[in-house]
Amino acid sequence: MAQDLSRADQTLDSTLRPGKWAEYVGQEKIKKNLRIIIDAARARNEPPDHLMFYGSAGLGKTTLAHLIAKEIGVNIRITSGPALEKVGDLAAILTNLGEGDVLFLDEIHRINKLIEEYLYPALEDFKLNLVVGKGPMARTMTLNLPRFTLIGATTRLALLSSPLRHRFGATFQLNFYEIEDIEKIIKRSSAILGIGIEPAALKIVAQRSRFTPRIANRLLKRVRDFAQVEGKSVITADIAKQALAFLEVDEIGLEPSDRKILGAIIEKFQGGPVGLQALAAATSEEQDSILDIYEPYLLQAGLIERTSRGRMATESAYQHLGVKYKGVRGLL
Repeated sequence: MAQDLSRADQTLDSTLRPGKWAEYVGQEKIKKNLRIIIDAARARNEPPDHLMFYGSAGLGKTTLAHLIAKEIGVNIRITSGPALEKVGDLAAILTNLGEGDVLFLDEIHRINKLIEEYLYPALEDFKLNLVVGKGPMARTMTLNLPRFTLIGATTRLALLSSPLRHRFGATFQLNFYEIEDIEKIIKRSSAILGIGIEPAALKIVAQRSRFTPRIANRLLKRVRDFAQVEGKSVITADIAKQALAFLEVDEIGLEPSDRKILGAIIEKFQGGPVGLQALAAATSEEQDSILDIYEPYLLQAGLIERTSRGRMATESAYQHLGVKYKGVRGLL
């Protein structure tokens, strides 16, 4: 039953994903650059250059990859860095691509370094050099690959090796969205979900969505559930507030884990600075989770600062948690 619900939720997420360029809200500069790259490649009758997207989770990297494939009229194959465990996995995917297809490689920073070496000639020359056999009987076999476009996505660009980064024709950083764009996304999604939403409720959900479309859609679906349980066909401001309070999402979008991290910095480490390892141990959170999920928004919201000595809570963090600010440790 749980598996069926998970599949239904994934299908719904795909339904909410924009299917046309005109439906993709935000990231205007990136969209304009991509249109130039696509149009120029089309004029030369060749696939676009390999592309790299980086930024926090949920900002639309996967959606852009789908739109690019749809725009140039080719198939898209999706995989991830951790899924490529052996060279044979990479060979199977690359040899099954069609001419001009798009290969979307999510979490590319987690790709095996050995497999990365095999990827270089595939990206540059569209050839795959495989070693067949072992010892004195080993020989090299070269497979010609169809011309394709690799689209890599990562939340940690710094973890990519320089040789791999330099093989991408263009690299784009996806930024947090403006609140007006988030409101447009929520309004479109509510129409797809078949439920109305009042302007006041729209603003409430948008303000708590952490400037991230994926989170905005997730909160909208949960608020919709509350409205339907109440027998309402329209999400009102009261229903939105009640639903988000039940979900423990506060006025600026912080969830319990965010508040736990801020509380640990303030209470256990006197406001910081504190290193990532110590903070992860104090909060029972994975270091990668702090780096990829929580920290980007806490920095964006001005609640923490990252210094050479570690993370520090800002005065705004104290105020938000209702704790008296005592100044920067060691200075006041």
